Amino acid sequence: MQFDFSNPTVIIVLVVAVVAILVCIGLVVEQGKKKKARLRERFGTEYERAVIESGSEQKAEARLAEREARVEKLKIVELNAVQRERYLAEWSGVQSRFVDHPKGALVEADELVSSIMKARGYTETEFERAAEDVSVTHPRVIGDFRAAHATAVRTGRGEASTEEMRTAMLQYRSLFDELVGAGTVKLARAGD
Repeated sequence: MQFDFSNPTVIIVLVVAVVAILVCIGLVVEQGKKKKARLRERFGTEYERAVIESGSEQKAEARLAEREARVEKLKIVELNAVQRERYLAEWSGVQSRFVDHPKGALVEADELVSSIMKARGYTETEFERAAEDVSVTHPRVIGDFRAAHATAVRTGRGEASTEEMRTAMLQYRSLFDELVGAGTVKLARAGD
């Protein structure tokens, strides 16, 4: 099949085809940029961590999308008022024990956060998978969770200072507040 490039119709068809291909390529590139921006915004620092761990943005984005899909299948629920009050009381006790027994209190904080996660519907018991799942729903505090857990592990080996344990307690507290909805409770009480 030969094209007559002197025929204006053939030239118009070719130009339209080239423009259509360029538009499609542009749409695919733009869609990729939007996906990247959405994942960066949603995951924050966890996006950068995933890029470093996987070695490329494409692999990281695929892993983060996989996390989202996995967590979507979980039945994540809010705590009811009774559960919330019980966990707030438990946290208060853990905090008060920190002064005299920082190591034990840090272990309790770690266990309490795990307990809350289970009550909310997070099913993973292995830390890294649990952290990945939490990163989908609470990306703002995932860095605190990872750091606090690392300190708890080091504490178990006798390698963390009291100041590091104190910082870890504060980090656990930020995740705790998000998981129990403590900010919501405080706001509701302030309006009473």
